[in-house]
Amino acid sequence: MSANIIKKNPVRALPMQQLMALAALVILYAFFAVFGNHFLSPSTFVSILDSSYYIGFLAIGMTFVIITAGIDLSSGTVMVGSALVGGVAYNVWHLPIGLALLVVLATGVAFGIGNGILVGFLHIPPFIATLGMQFASLGLCAVIAQVQTQTYPSLTSDDGWFKTVLYKAGNLPVGILWLAAFFVIAWFILTRTKLGRYTYAIGSNEEAVELSGVVVSRWKFWVYVLNGFFCGLAGVIYAATFSSITPQTGNGQEMYAIAACVIGGTSLAGGVGSLWGTIIGVFVISVLKTGLLSMGLPVQWQQVLIGVVVVLAVLLDVIRTRRAGRA
Repeated sequence: MSANIIKKNPVRALPMQQLMALAALVILYAFFAVFGNHFLSPSTFVSILDSSYYIGFLAIGMTFVIITAGIDLSSGTVMVGSALVGGVAYNVWHLPIGLALLVVLATGVAFGIGNGILVGFLHIPPFIATLGMQFASLGLCAVIAQVQTQTYPSLTSDDGWFKTVLYKAGNLPVGILWLAAFFVIAWFILTRTKLGRYTYAIGSNEEAVELSGVVVSRWKFWVYVLNGFFCGLAGVIYAATFSSITPQTGNGQEMYAIAACVIGGTSLAGGVGSLWGTIIGVFVISVLKTGLLSMGLPVQWQQVLIGVVVVLAVLLDVIRTRRAGRA
C-alpha cells in the first residue's frame, strides 16, 4: 500500500512558479544592469556568486524540510554556531584546520539530530521545536566559545589553503563549484531515493502515509538530520567566507533560505517543491541584494523588497492551492 502512496505523490514542482521566478531573476538582472553602478562588471557577477554560497546550502536543506510541511527556524544560528565551535576547535583545542572543519560539519549534524528527535519522535510542531533549537544553539555555541569571537586563518597564513579550496582561488569563485556539486547530490536524494519519495508523500498527506504502514517519524527524523548536514556545510562555507565568527549571531539568515524556497515554488503547505526552483530563488535574492548596493540604496531596502517578493510568492502559492482544491 505504501508503494501506491508514493506513486500518487510524484516528484514534481510548480513549473509555472519556477518560470515566474526565472523571469523575475532575468528582469531584476536587466533592471540593475541599466540603473545600477557597474552592475555588469565581472567583479559584480563574482559578488553575486559569493553571496549565494552559504544561503544556497541552507536553502537546499530547507527545501526538504518545507516539502514535508515543516520549517526550520534554527538553521541560521546553527550555521553560525557550528562555525563558532569549529573556531574553538582550531584556536583552543588546536586541531588541524581540516579536522576543525569536520567539527563544524558534525556540529550541524548534531543539531539536525536534535531537531529530528523533537519533530519526528516527540511530535513537537516544527515551528516550536526549531524555535527552541534556535535559542539553544545560539546560547550553547556561545558557551562553548566562552562568548569570544573566533577567527579562522587568513588567506596568506599556512592554513589559509582552505579558503582557496572552499571559497575563492584568486578571482575564481570556487564556492559555486561546491554548491553545484552538493546540489546534484541533494537533487539525486530528493528525486531518486526512498527518502525523497517519502519527503513528498509526507508533505502531501501525512495521515495517508502513516496509515499505509510507513513509520513517518523515522523519515521526518532523517529529513531534519539531512537539513542539519547542509547547515553544517553552510557553516564551513561561512567560515571560509568570513574569517571572524561572532557569538550569538546568525539569527535571521534562515529567513533568506525560506524566502529562496518560497520564491522558487516550494509550497509552505507541503508536498510540492523543487531544488531547481530553490536555486533560482537563491540567485533572485543575491541579485536583489547586490543590485540594491550597486544603486547606493541602504541595506534595509534589501529586507523590504525581499519581504515583498516573498509575500507575492506565497500569495501565488495560496491561489494555486485553492484552485487545485476546487479541481
